[in-house]
This record gives sequence, C-alpha cells and structure tokens, in this order.
Amino acid sequence: MAHFDALGITASDLAATLDFYRLAGLDIPEADEGHVEVESAGGFRLMFDDRAVVESFSTYEPAVGGRNVGLAFRCDTPADVDVTHAAMVAAGHTSKEEPFDAFWGQRYATVLDPDGNPADFYCPL
Repeated sequence: MAHFDALGITASDLAATLDFYRLAGLDIPEADEGHVEVESAGGFRLMFDDRAVVESFSTYEPAVGGRNVGLAFRCDTPADVDVTHAAMVAAGHTSKEEPFDAFWGQRYATVLDPDGNPADFYCPL
C-alpha cells in the first residue's frame, strides 16, 4: 500500500527557488547536488530538485499553460500577511494577488515563485 509522503518541486533555477521559499519562511538547508528536502514536524517532506537532476533519470516535461504546484503559508496575524507580501515583492518577486480580506474569512495574498507557481499567504481574520 502506498502512503503520501512528500511533494516535489522541480525548479528551472534551484538557487532562486530556494531563496524564494526561504524568504517565505521555510528553513531550507543548502542543496546537495541539485536536491534538497525539508521535513515537517509530522514527517512530511517537501523536496526541491534542479531540472537537470530530474532530467538525469527521467524525461522532464515542464507544465505548459498552467502552474506546476501551489503552496500555502499560514501567517501568525493578518498584518503578517501584508508584511510578508511586501517583503517578497521588495525582493523582486511578482505579486499575483495583493493582500485582501477574503469573503471566506482570511487575510490573503499570493506571490509567484521564480517558475510562476503561486505561494499563498493567509491568516484567519
């Protein structure tokens, strides 16, 4: 029986992608030969791979016309959503959704990672 254990992100520029997710709040070690993993307290792993690493063992076909993956980050306060969004944009990343109070009861914003994947930042109001 298979058990969901990890989520992998293939990056066209691994260093830029890791910098983005570090700025988003993840504690990511340095990549070892184009691969790095982050493990949650519950044991779930988030894996980052350089596209060349994936191409070394598989036929890699980047997504066309859509996103590859989207991650969501819960902030401690609604104000932290605004602060995090501003820091990401100041670092040169593209805002997809400026911070707003969503009808579902969250302060919410979205910033795109270097490959155009959305990273959502939210906090219950």
